Amino acid sequence: MPLYIFNSLGRRLEEFKPLKKNKASLYTCGPTVYNYAHIGNLRTYVFEDVLKRVLAYDGYSVKHVMNIT
Repeated sequence: MPLYIFNSLGRRLEEFKPLKKNKASLYTCGPTVYNYAHIGNLRTYVFEDVLKRVLAYDGYSVKHVMNIT
């Protein structure tokens, strides 16, 4: 089953097609830590973790990098 991701620039769903077979790389923006943690910080981690797990479940070797500022 193909994975579709929303392209906010093109405003449409696009099928995920890796640049290298069976490999996926993610660079994601983490939270900006300047005060107490809140639910918005958690949402970032949960969404990115779910995406990584879906890709791994589908057989991709996933390299995930997240910045924290």
